[in-house]
Amino acid sequence: MSVRAIDPNWPSAGEWLAGEHAAKTIGTLTMLGAPVGLGSLSGGRCDLAPQAIRAALACYSTYDVEFGRDLRALAVHDCGDLKIADLRPEQAAAPIREAVSKAVRHSAAVVILGGDNSITYPAAKSATGLLTFDAHFDLRALDNGLTNGNPIRALLADGFPGGQIVQIGIQSFANSRAYADVARQAGITFITLEQVRLRGIENVTAEALTQLSNSGDFIYVDFDLDVLDRTFAPAASGSRPGGLAPWELRRAARLCGLHPRVRAIDLVEIDPTRDVADTTSLAAAACLLSFTSGLHQRLRG
Repeated sequence: MSVRAIDPNWPSAGEWLAGEHAAKTIGTLTMLGAPVGLGSLSGGRCDLAPQAIRAALACYSTYDVEFGRDLRALAVHDCGDLKIADLRPEQAAAPIREAVSKAVRHSAAVVILGGDNSITYPAAKSATGLLTFDAHFDLRALDNGLTNGNPIRALLADGFPGGQIVQIGIQSFANSRAYADVARQAGITFITLEQVRLRGIENVTAEALTQLSNSGDFIYVDFDLDVLDRTFAPAASGSRPGGLAPWELRRAARLCGLHPRVRAIDLVEIDPTRDVADTTSLAAAACLLSFTSGLHQRLRG
């Protein structure tokens, strides 16, 4: 039984996803599932995450109390999942790239539901700036092909300028000196978790978006759920104690939605088979809704 059936005055985000929106809308949000999981360094079933995040939306309403935004003013076009669950990351790259490029042309913003972090490589290829919220650099070597451990390295190898990449939430003792050196040599700006704590998530996010605005008109944002404290992201195999809290990720997501050059985001690295009480999927769904609240304000002007 849906929440609406129990209380007609409580429209759920799940119903919004299914097509219930205002009679007059201010724009369209496109949603796309990219269930890639084969070849993941951490193993598991990240291919199940798109459906888990969609299901988690049913636990939320469409109303942002703090900012007075009802997300039903936006229409959602859910394209479903790409037929790539049985493909390795290299094989899935072309379908993902084509689907994202098409969606960006026809909507106010695009949300890609991963899948593991390898999807960021094809999804962000046409962007002019990349912002990641991630505990890791994702700069592992490419010797064994594309994996969830090297999408940023793959983008650099294809010519994506390191100076147009900002990484927020990098954790000490979750990375090696070798990959920190790669980041520095490439000109990537990275902001450690300790710096986020000192300066505040909203300050570092706003500064990153301002910096990337100079790179062009298409900023792509990668939300790797392992940036969260492990308490809040047990389904993200790379999460560790001491990471971000969900409220911090939501504040960052809202700022990304508000920014006029953020055209697409992804939510990655969730293995629902490892989740506890749907905690990680719920955190991802809340991040999606906060991004959409910011987009709502952007489109309202």
